[in-house]
Amino acid sequence: MTLKLNSIGLNKNPKDTTVVVAMSGGVDSSTVAGMMRQEGYNVIGITLKLYDNNKEVAHSKQCCSGQDVMDAKRVADKLNIEHKVLFYQSKFKEGVVDNFVESYLKGETPIPCIQCNKTVKFNDLFKESKKLNADALITGHYVKSITKNNVTNMYRAIDENRDQSYFLFNTTRDQLNYLRFPLGSILKSETRELAKKLNLNVADKPDSQDICFVPNGDYVSVIEKIRPDAFKKGNIKNAGGKVIGVHDGIVNFTIGQRKGIKVAAKDPLYVVEINAEKNEIIVGSKKQLLKNQIKLKNLNLLSDSKEFENEILVKVRSTGKLLKSKIKIKNRNDATLSLQEDEYGISPGQACVFYSKDQYGYKVLGGGWIKK
Repeated sequence: MTLKLNSIGLNKNPKDTTVVVAMSGGVDSSTVAGMMRQEGYNVIGITLKLYDNNKEVAHSKQCCSGQDVMDAKRVADKLNIEHKVLFYQSKFKEGVVDNFVESYLKGETPIPCIQCNKTVKFNDLFKESKKLNADALITGHYVKSITKNNVTNMYRAIDENRDQSYFLFNTTRDQLNYLRFPLGSILKSETRELAKKLNLNVADKPDSQDICFVPNGDYVSVIEKIRPDAFKKGNIKNAGGKVIGVHDGIVNFTIGQRKGIKVAAKDPLYVVEINAEKNEIIVGSKKQLLKNQIKLKNLNLLSDSKEFENEILVKVRSTGKLLKSKIKIKNRNDATLSLQEDEYGISPGQACVFYSKDQYGYKVLGGGWIKK
């Protein structure tokens, strides 16, 4: 007898299906654990402790702290599910925090959340779930997944204000076929309603907003603590190469920045380039921030190469809009993107994520890192 597909697209009864739910201690992942439990799955919750608390971060809106571990444990007890805590502080520092600092020293603008998802959250959690013989790894991310013939594709979430597909472009094909994202087809407001119906203590918990290891968004203080030698004075030049000021360290600047340049000028000045080798900041007009050619490296492709022969849609920053584009892929470490629309302030170190539209929505085709 052929079983009907269960809610996560597998030919098994929920009671015979073991799922690992990544529980951060927030409302989204807690609700997912509750949904799976209510549907009759055998649920194992796993929470990652990624950094050690200190006074600076104790009251900020962040994830993966000691308080979140306790919140996740309380939810697991309420749902009567098994719960494990994995202590990944050293892995997190090496794979995410150190990478974040080094990226700024190269004149880039990093996105540690993508690095975190790629390393400890999906890579290590994927391995741990396999060790537990789980049938799937489930998270509270707002992306939609469609599984057909045992192949899962990732799509933008229904709730576009919450969509996290940009941050998950580096997910591998093997991981994606194993992952499930139940919240991708509902609104955030519906998630909170579900949490209330499940009587979860985190139903009204505020969303995490800061980068977890950056208290109050002050990334410069993090770099100062880890690499105090990073703050070297250097020249601020205009687009013509003329020295017009002095800076206290390139890590204080990002592409497109207007405030904090501290150079008097008739028209507003923006950071248009950061030259790490020469320790220089190049400033210019807003018009000089307009770009339509991008060099990419370290690609992660989730789709057939034929899809890249046509015009695709891309996002060049997490808060950016979808832009029409054409791409030439030389190899996994070299691609050139030609935007069909101008865009301001594109920065090395950011991700460029590829999409196409079909009957299910905007499908993630993969992405790469902006090199130039």
